[in-house]
Amino acid sequence: MDLTVWRTFVTVCRLGSLSAAAAELHHTQSALSRQIAGLERQLGVTLLERHARGARPTPAGEVFRQHALATLHEADRALRAVRAAREGSYDRPLTLGATPSLAAGIVPEAVRALLRQAGPLRWSLLPGPSGRLHVRVATGALDLAVVTDAPPGLPHDPRTERRLLGLDDMVVALPTGHPHAGRGPVPVQTLADETWAEDNDGSAALLRQHAARAGIDVRIDLTAADLPGKLALVATGHAIALIPGVLTRALRPDIATVRLVDPPTRGIYTLTPRRDPHPATPALLDALTNAFATARP
Repeated sequence: MDLTVWRTFVTVCRLGSLSAAAAELHHTQSALSRQIAGLERQLGVTLLERHARGARPTPAGEVFRQHALATLHEADRALRAVRAAREGSYDRPLTLGATPSLAAGIVPEAVRALLRQAGPLRWSLLPGPSGRLHVRVATGALDLAVVTDAPPGLPHDPRTERRLLGLDDMVVALPTGHPHAGRGPVPVQTLADETWAEDNDGSAALLRQHAARAGIDVRIDLTAADLPGKLALVATGHAIALIPGVLTRALRPDIATVRLVDPPTRGIYTLTPRRDPHPATPALLDALTNAFATARP
């Protein structure tokens, strides 16, 4: 099978649209349709379901998409290795992933320690939600990811190895002029009348569960697209927010924090592929352990 067609199919699934995929790949939409139709004939199954707003994979298409991703990542890795070997300078880059809060704090700190020990090393960092990063590790697109078990949790996958770095106490981010800024720990009941902001379902679930245990409800009235947006709402006094404790040292100066009594926690884990681990993985795991220990408030 032609891997070019596999890339076409994966791109259509990622963008959810034949026209968008055609624009990104610099092909006509009719050419992409013919490629997908040919692939479906080869496999003897329908891979895409068209709908009014685009296209999505069928159940069989989703299975093929996952295997296609793994194959394409391995093919790309092989090409990079061959080109580097041809140039006489084989140097496998280190590809990392992390949730936004961990990408803003402990992961860059750990990489700095790794580079001090190992010397120059090409590396890249992809922020994203834990579930998406897990898939990328399992399919070989990432050498290591630092993720959390916040709801909905992490799947058990024989393709990956999971290692616990530790438990992270969540804290509340406040504008610097807030009466509770820099104080605490406080019971969440003292913040019951506040407006809260959230940027993801996992953090919102932790907040609601913690409030429910205390016998109160919280008003999550503001929703941000991402972590920087949530922190901007806090800094400008529109809301307060539940954030990871490991993020405290990396906060902007116009944001303060307060610790909670019996705070909600989440586990911080590293994920690595069981097959073909990067040579720098053991040293990076040690650096991440040290960075996590020093980042906790």
